[in-house]
Order: sequence, then structure tokens, then C-alpha cells
Amino acid sequence: MHTRRLGQGLEVSAIGLGAMGMSMSYGPNPGDRSDMIGVLRYAIEQGITFIDTAEVYGPYENEELVGDAIAPVRDQVVVATKFGWNIVEGRMQGTNSRPEQIRRVADASLARLGVDSIDLFYQHRVDPAVPIEDVAGTVGELVGEGKVKHFGLSEAGASTIRRAHAVFPVTAVQSEYSLWTRDPEAEVLPALVELGIGFVPFSPLGKGFFTGTVSADSSFAPGEIRARVPRFEAENLAANQALIDHVRALAEARGGTPAQVALAWLLAQHPFIVPIPGTRRRERIDENAGATALALSADDMADLDRLVERFGIAGERYDESGMRMVGL
Repeated sequence: MHTRRLGQGLEVSAIGLGAMGMSMSYGPNPGDRSDMIGVLRYAIEQGITFIDTAEVYGPYENEELVGDAIAPVRDQVVVATKFGWNIVEGRMQGTNSRPEQIRRVADASLARLGVDSIDLFYQHRVDPAVPIEDVAGTVGELVGEGKVKHFGLSEAGASTIRRAHAVFPVTAVQSEYSLWTRDPEAEVLPALVELGIGFVPFSPLGKGFFTGTVSADSSFAPGEIRARVPRFEAENLAANQALIDHVRALAEARGGTPAQVALAWLLAQHPFIVPIPGTRRRERIDENAGATALALSADDMADLDRLVERFGIAGERYDESGMRMVGL
């Protein structure tokens, strides 16, 4: 596994690992916690050393899981976690990025992760009630105190990124970006190029869609995240099958898998892009890591760039409430 640099010289593995699904959102949670610790450690052994978590995943359980997994190999791993939600009785109740809350979350995350410093601390969603300058300034103070090493933003718009970066350097922006979610291309990516900030696509496989394992008749349990995503409603899912059929054909022609094609396309966009696909399975770790060796030609890239234009996308990537919280 080769490495890439985000902003401020932060070096990470070219493919990271999103740990959220090990504790929530994708069907029944694993019954044996030790299995997930084993998967996390296996990923690190394969050179995937950029691990993404958040206090709200669980809540709290995912940070504890990641902390236990990395304890023997802390010096080999870059850990990202997040603040910004108001968590009441285990549920998100809007945003909260007040300075005192950021400090409380930092201290609690340090304890759950069992680390002396958080490598990358993202604001999980922009809080309209708190100026981004106050947020950046508070994280900057935490960096000065040694509790945090780098500052990040998630799903922020270009203007917010610029304002934050003017107060304290932003190392990375994390947003949804994939073959069927192209929102960052218009404004966010150009701003990151200009400012020297890294980009970390989450859901780079379209919440599993581009693994090729989701069919037109797939169904999702009420508690699963995809049950609330319009793109995975039955009618939209059937309409979107043309996308995965096209990617699958290209993957077969190139000796790879649909997931590897989707990740290779992302990696080829910019050298500062580091996708963080999630999984609970060792074989998926191997498959995702293998995307770094899959070569796509200029014609392949042009073909994939036109995927949405040719086939269209049925359904939004979030429900209405979720869409109101992105791009602020």
C-alpha cells in the first residue's frame, strides 16, 4: 500500500477504512466484537493505516472499538474522529459546535480511543449557530495544547472551507464522493486544490451500490441507513441498475471488480484524494486495497466521467433533512 499526503503534510495510506459500519447503520451489528477488532488489525497489517471513526457512531461504541484495535500498533495508525452533534440519550438532536462542546468531545474521544492526541479532528457537520471562525479557532487551541494534530471539516461548502482555513489550516475535507455523487466537483475540489487541502471521500462505493452486491430487488431493514436513502427505494434502485451494469462490464474487461473500478476512478481524480470505504470483512479489505493497482486508461476515465450524464441518477443521496445539512 502506497501513501498519499493530505493537507499540512499529513501522510496516510492511499486507501483508508471507514469504521462506522462495524457499530451501526448496515444491518444487524456484529455479535462478536472481537471479530471487528480482528478486521481492523488485519487492515492495518495490509497497510491500510488511516482509520475513520466518530463519537456519534454507536454512539461512542465505535471509538472504543477502534481504540482497542489500535492499542498495540498506535504508532502505525492515523486516526480521524469527529465532533459536532448534540447527542441526547444516545440519539442525535441537532448540531452543537460551541467551543465548550468541542473541548468536551475532544477529551471524551481521547479517553475512548486511548490515545494522547487525535490525529485528525473533523467538524462532522457545519453548525449554523456557531461561526466557523470560532470552530477553527477552538480546534487550533486544541492543536496548540497537543490534544489534536490536524483540523478537518465534513460536508462543508467552499465558502465555509475558505473561512475556516483563514483562521486555522484545514488538513482535510470529508464529504460523500463517488461515481454517482459528484457534488464536490463544482466548487469544493477547486477550492481544495487552491488551498492545498486533502479530500477524503466517504461512501466511495455508494453505500455498497458499487460493490455490485445490491440488486434491483434488494430490501433493507428499517434501522439500516439505506432504508432512509431515496436512491435505495425500490423504484430508484431498479432505475439505477444501469450504472452498476456498466461499471461491472468495464471491471470484467480490466480484470478487476466494480468496487476496484469505482475506487481507482476516485484515486485518479487528484493525488490528494484518499477514499475510506467501510467493511466488516477481510476479503473486502483485500479487494479495496487492490484498487491501487488497477490501471484505468484515459478512455476508461472519460467513460466513467460521463456515467451520470449517460444514465442519470434516480433519487437523492440523503432524505430531505439530511440534504439540508450539506454544503453549508
